[in-house]
Amino acid sequence: MSCADQSFSTHLSRIAPALTLALLFPCTQASATQTINGDTVVVTATRTAQTADASMASVQVISRSDIERSQANDVAELLRFFAGVDIGRSGGPGQQTSVFIRGAESNHTLMLIDGVKANTATDGGAAWQNIDPALIDHIEIVRGPRSSLYGSEAIGGVVQIFTRKPSKGVSEGGSFGLGSNNTVRGDARLSGTQGKVRGSMALSFQNTDGFQTLISQTDDRGYNNKTVNVDVGVDLGAVDVAFSTWVTKGKTEYYAGFPPFISPADQDFRNQVTAITLSGSPVDNWDSRLKLSFNEDRIAQNQSSDVADTERWAADWQNDIQLGETQLLTVGAYAANENVDSLSFGTRVDEDKNITALFGQDQVTLGQVSLLLATRYTDDEIFGTETTWNTTLGYHFADGTSVYASAGTGYKAPSFFDLFGFGGNAGLNPEKSTNYEVGIKHRINTGNRLSLTAFWNDIDDLINFVDPDGFGGPLPGQNINIDKARIRGVEVEYHYAFGHWSGYVSGTYQNPEDRATNDQLSRRAKKSLTATLDYRTGPYQFGGHFLATGERDDSAFNTTVLRGYGVLDLNASKKINPNLTVRGRLENVFDKDYQTAGGFKTQGRAVFLNLDFSGKGI
Repeated sequence: MSCADQSFSTHLSRIAPALTLALLFPCTQASATQTINGDTVVVTATRTAQTADASMASVQVISRSDIERSQANDVAELLRFFAGVDIGRSGGPGQQTSVFIRGAESNHTLMLIDGVKANTATDGGAAWQNIDPALIDHIEIVRGPRSSLYGSEAIGGVVQIFTRKPSKGVSEGGSFGLGSNNTVRGDARLSGTQGKVRGSMALSFQNTDGFQTLISQTDDRGYNNKTVNVDVGVDLGAVDVAFSTWVTKGKTEYYAGFPPFISPADQDFRNQVTAITLSGSPVDNWDSRLKLSFNEDRIAQNQSSDVADTERWAADWQNDIQLGETQLLTVGAYAANENVDSLSFGTRVDEDKNITALFGQDQVTLGQVSLLLATRYTDDEIFGTETTWNTTLGYHFADGTSVYASAGTGYKAPSFFDLFGFGGNAGLNPEKSTNYEVGIKHRINTGNRLSLTAFWNDIDDLINFVDPDGFGGPLPGQNINIDKARIRGVEVEYHYAFGHWSGYVSGTYQNPEDRATNDQLSRRAKKSLTATLDYRTGPYQFGGHFLATGERDDSAFNTTVLRGYGVLDLNASKKINPNLTVRGRLENVFDKDYQTAGGFKTQGRAVFLNLDFSGKGI
């Protein structure tokens, strides 16, 4: 089947009348962390604002203060200390990084940046290693499928990254840091609002010599990253107009090839998310928002002509209609054009496709009972149509306890590499999942809450490369929808705050299983425990992050078993004055030797120091 039988404009014309209405009647969407009676407001689980306690989903928020305490160098370092998240990293800073949520595949985790999909269409993954936390306001993690709202990739869960937005008045800030591996990093930002106009600009950089990436090699492999984030907007009354762009680029050193033919190499990367958002309220009970976006993910090898470049142009229109005091109806439309231009190991892929979708969600509250129904119809130019759905029923007791049960489906579209790369098969179907979940949440008091979640996820039609006579034989191999997986598990979380102390403890037990072989799925542990501790007194803060995880298989292509491990990070800070804070982090305190990907080293004991500045302008 051809990937470009129709133009993007033809598909966009299907929803043109709706988009025209959205241009006339858009609405505003807050993106900074907000709270109600001490409970954090989240938007990713339902595309609408609700408190984390009221959300009938497994939701975790990493706040700006969490990010500052952790002093993490990239997003993956943040995510690994939260329930249900496994990280696979092929070495040090900038190296390929995979994020697994609830035992699903790494390309079953959807990454959003300010509401824009950032997964590459090349292979379905995301560049977690290239996102500098310095420019992030907060992160929302939703565990469980959300394809009914966001489409492809949202099988294991969704991670939405909210960049820092314009502040009230005028403010400026920044930081500068030094650390192990000759690491130097810094950022600067300027933000403000004047009347109906608002704007912010932020810049950051990182440079490190890295460390020994491969166990079999002794050389360090370095990494550098420069990021710019710009956000400007104007409130015109009936319409609010906003422009935002986030761009990061740099170079990663690594080792290319396979043993014994391994050689040092490096690659240039560029990731970009740019959007124009129009929003407003046509009438009192109707909020509407149109987001026109562009996303690019590009990697270019410097020792060869290999390149992987994905571009995605998209229009996402959402309408939230309040029907009385008990019902919120969300309806919308989505259109996108995805283009891939890649060359890998002599195989050229230069294809594009169009995607259109309609989605709807109904949230009803009747006394203490809540009901959510959601569905999405997607028309993909290559594999055809897919309908996904989600339904949740909850009950809220007067003592702060909530119980809920949900069922839903998800899907992952075949990537362009699956379709047209090595072993490509243009007749592939999407990978599909069916998920069941029950949960209970109990709010003890402000700052103290407990939750327990059990989940079951069956994933069918997983794509795998099948070679009938072994690699390199006379018969060609091909990608086929052949594998099946089942993940069952339980998550327990406790957030606490007592006087000067606060923190978070979570435990996950899951069985990520290949249903054909009964083997444990690669790089996903059955057991994990994470904990954070924070103590504050006067200008001082002391804290730590702890992670313990069980053993797991490395890959279906080898018999390596990655041992379980425990790692502890410590952090401390002192506020010198209202505008100046000095921070320190000791990573891997006990210098544990462990691997998250077979044959690749991880960071040993390391020290990092940061000086943060913030202030109000004139």
